Amino acid sequence: MAMAYPPSANGDAGSPRSNGGSPSGHELANGDLADPDSSTVTTDRYGFLGGNQYTDPDMERRLPQEKLRKRETKWLDMFINWDKWMSKRFKKVRERCRKGVPPSLRARAWQHLCGSNFTMEQNKGLFESYLRLPGDPKCIDDINKDLDRQFPLHEMFLSKGGVGQESLFEVLKAYTIHRPIEGYCQAQAPIAALLLMHMPVEQAFWCLVAICDKYITGYYSPGLEAIQLDGDVLFGLLKKTSPGVYKHMRKQHIEPIMFMTEWFMCVYTRTLPWTIVLRLWDQFLCEGVKVLFRVGLVLLKVVLEGQEKLAQCPTFFETLEKLRLRNLPHELQDEDFLFRESLRLGISERDMEREHQKQIARRKAAREAKEKESLALSGQGPVGRKDVRQKKRS
Repeated sequence: MAMAYPPSANGDAGSPRSNGGSPSGHELANGDLADPDSSTVTTDRYGFLGGNQYTDPDMERRLPQEKLRKRETKWLDMFINWDKWMSKRFKKVRERCRKGVPPSLRARAWQHLCGSNFTMEQNKGLFESYLRLPGDPKCIDDINKDLDRQFPLHEMFLSKGGVGQESLFEVLKAYTIHRPIEGYCQAQAPIAALLLMHMPVEQAFWCLVAICDKYITGYYSPGLEAIQLDGDVLFGLLKKTSPGVYKHMRKQHIEPIMFMTEWFMCVYTRTLPWTIVLRLWDQFLCEGVKVLFRVGLVLLKVVLEGQEKLAQCPTFFETLEKLRLRNLPHELQDEDFLFRESLRLGISERDMEREHQKQIARRKAAREAKEKESLALSGQGPVGRKDVRQKKRS
């Protein structure tokens, strides 16, 4: 099983952040959540009773109904000729995703964008067959331990053993059978939970499969090599967009995996306000993993860029604490600001691909150098054989 979270700066296991209890007494995992008074708290329109994901109805910005209806009509038209839109007019699809998918059509749009609707149609009955299998006992045990930790202040997952947790168990168990080498990873759970908030259990499963196969390939494999590689790519891009922040973090020996693992592996479901998470997912499922890089670069820029902010982080510990984003800066709570800035970074898809290839080459060179050193030390490499010949002559 791949672990989702690295050790924290103080040496503790990289467990999710928690503070306080939930109404049902579960440990909390998705943000620093408070225990709301159920008699006074109103469920928001996304199903949250409180916590970092809660959206205050009085503060939420909503589109005028007339504008929303027009967007819905446009999306319904795209669904009719989806393949044509994606092949001939992808830029228009991308533009509409960046504006935000209408909430009433989000589930359908996500399935079309990632192609899971097609995969499900081609694999009828497979999900049900997975549910009839026992599954790997270790994975089953790990999944059961994590069920209470996923959005415990959401009405769907509030009750221990309730329908929401049962559906979440089914999705995660089925995935471990579908991809036995990957098995179960903690970071899969919040992604599966978010999907279940929008669609039935089988649709959520195939969406999870598509995301893992096409978008964040290898993120949940043992060793976390893929996420470490993307962390290095993020740092390489940071050097271009915010050289001062890059230099500061390098000086304090802060490695990307110390802070960005949760961002990328959970696709920001545990990091940002919920309205932003949904807008981000609209873009992520349309444009791919580059959206995660763009948002990550904006987070680093807003949190650390500038002499005043850097002065507040004189050591490794202060910097890492800032990067945990326990208290989001005001700008990062504004979805328009975040996505506007992410498109202003001046980082193109070609830049990302070039940096990706650079980091692959760097890792390959480092691996080959290590192998040569190992061979030399063991007496099997060129240096070792030369030493053996010299000994024989003497």
